[in-house]
Amino acid sequence: MTFRHLEIFIAVADLGSMTRASHQLYISQPTVSQAIAELESHYGFPLFERFGRSLSITEQGKAILSYARHIQSLLGEMEQTSERQETCGLLRVGASMTIGSRILPALLQHLQQDVPEAEFQAIVRNTRDLESMLLKNQLDCALLEGSIHYPELIETPFLRDSLALVCGKSHPLYQEAISDLPSLQDQVFLVREPGSGTRELFESVMATAEINWKVGWECGDSSSLTYAAERGFGIGVISGSLIRNQQTSGAQYRLPLPDNTFQRTFRLVYHKNKYITPLMKRFFHQVLKGEGECLHE
Repeated sequence: MTFRHLEIFIAVADLGSMTRASHQLYISQPTVSQAIAELESHYGFPLFERFGRSLSITEQGKAILSYARHIQSLLGEMEQTSERQETCGLLRVGASMTIGSRILPALLQHLQQDVPEAEFQAIVRNTRDLESMLLKNQLDCALLEGSIHYPELIETPFLRDSLALVCGKSHPLYQEAISDLPSLQDQVFLVREPGSGTRELFESVMATAEINWKVGWECGDSSSLTYAAERGFGIGVISGSLIRNQQTSGAQYRLPLPDNTFQRTFRLVYHKNKYITPLMKRFFHQVLKGEGECLHE
């Protein structure tokens, strides 16, 4: 006798039909019939009386049903206790710079409200550093904006984004109708550090288009790049999500390139050998279902 036998027995007793029980449990009717027959053989008496297609539980069956429900209830409590133990653990999540400043706080706040007993450790670094941490099991998962370079890492897209090029009033391209990349030939750009997903995408697109450009400012903080661009040091390269819906006084101008010029996808990433805990599952669900205010803008 197994817990599966008891589950089938309870379903048949509640529904009064082996057919309905098979539908509810997503198993075949012969499997249900066999389980009931094995239980009756084990106990040595019939659990149901059969009148044509109707089933009626016997008095002996009622006694067994009471115990079966109690056992099922205890098993359910044990499973819930086990899940609570795992969900109240620690989630170590990494995020690349853009995601860490714009998206991750809202996601973790949402998860904290859902699982208040859980603990979180957030690491915000560039994509290259976070990949290394995932490979060393120093993180449970990460939200990355750059391309993944290791086959050991599993990635799932969750949000589309595109880079924005911005400049200040003193720049020659301020309020110019720039619509293609050749117009940016030999311009000075303010870019993220090597290893950043934003930097990698920008360099790749410019190289493919054979556009020469110069580094005027290199920094790991996108807000610093924006500030420097507003003061005329060059064209800032930042995530479009950082300036979307942002109200400005005109000090900042976004060059009107097509949205798909520097398009990319944010990814949820974890190691293929990583054990996925219930807490991680809840976080994955929130990320992939967009349960965070910044994912709905």
